[in-house]
Amino acid sequence: MRILVTGAAGFIGSHFVRRLLAGDYPEHAGAHVTVLDALTYAGSTRNLPMDHERLEFHQGDIRDRDLLDRLMPGHDAVVHLAAESHVDRSIAGPSEFVRTNVWGTQEVLDAALRSGVRTVVHVSTDEVYGAIESGSWTEDDPLLPNSPYAASKAGSDLIARAYWRTHGLDVRITRCANNYGPHQHIEKLIPLFVTNLLSGRTVPLYGDGRHRREWIHVDDHCRGIHLVLAKGEPGGVYNIGGGTELSNREMTERLLELCGADWSMVRHVTDRKGHDVRYSLDDGRIRKELGYEPVRSLDEGLREIVEWYRDNPGWWKPLQGARAGRGG
Repeated sequence: MRILVTGAAGFIGSHFVRRLLAGDYPEHAGAHVTVLDALTYAGSTRNLPMDHERLEFHQGDIRDRDLLDRLMPGHDAVVHLAAESHVDRSIAGPSEFVRTNVWGTQEVLDAALRSGVRTVVHVSTDEVYGAIESGSWTEDDPLLPNSPYAASKAGSDLIARAYWRTHGLDVRITRCANNYGPHQHIEKLIPLFVTNLLSGRTVPLYGDGRHRREWIHVDDHCRGIHLVLAKGEPGGVYNIGGGTELSNREMTERLLELCGADWSMVRHVTDRKGHDVRYSLDDGRIRKELGYEPVRSLDEGLREIVEWYRDNPGWWKPLQGARAGRGG
């Protein structure tokens, strides 16, 4: 089997590829993996086993139709993760988010259709639903995005659905909670706070820290993606949850304790424009239909992540001078 993974030099994509090549997903054991990644600031070949005999890497843009038409033929499936994904960056400069996330997705789907690819798994986010005061979103809830990033991902979801409905392309959509894990760029909340604390720097907490997020280890997320690839229904949408919800203040408390710091290292900063207060996913569909269940507890995962960043300063220290986000 041949699988093309877009955006696989980034955090989630590289984890999926490493697990796939390691044989952790029996349904696709021995698969040949082609990676297409533009190698923006958020991607690096250091995240991939570049010398693996079943890995083929290509640097390029998903909006490059000629490149897609050269790469896509002969593949059985596409796992589409390439995206601009940071909310702060989307507020400051939304154009690239629309071009990559909407136009880029359309080009990937169009190339898959032309090339006869059987299945496309389109990886999205819980942020497309907007914000929810109580309860949890199901896959049937409306898309009400509130940031340019979330709007661009909602647009890409609708493009994906249209290719299933109009052309009969087997497209499956996943929407996931907040991820954390090794190799995550330090613009995101957990690695930003951990690397700042390990460097003796203060951490920036938006507003009063009341914003609530559901957290999932990247390994659980990637297992969910694989289940959708292996067993999902054409046109199906699957929420992938982690089951643990914390306020940003509660997350900050945990990271301070794990890094041996106290609240004197926290500085409150002006809240983000249009900041969604709470996200929460109902992932009953993927649990019931595909047998998904997260196995990594947040307590265990956070301890491991702090140790990973502590043990790998050579990976993240060069990024500290270039980051744009403040987490949250």
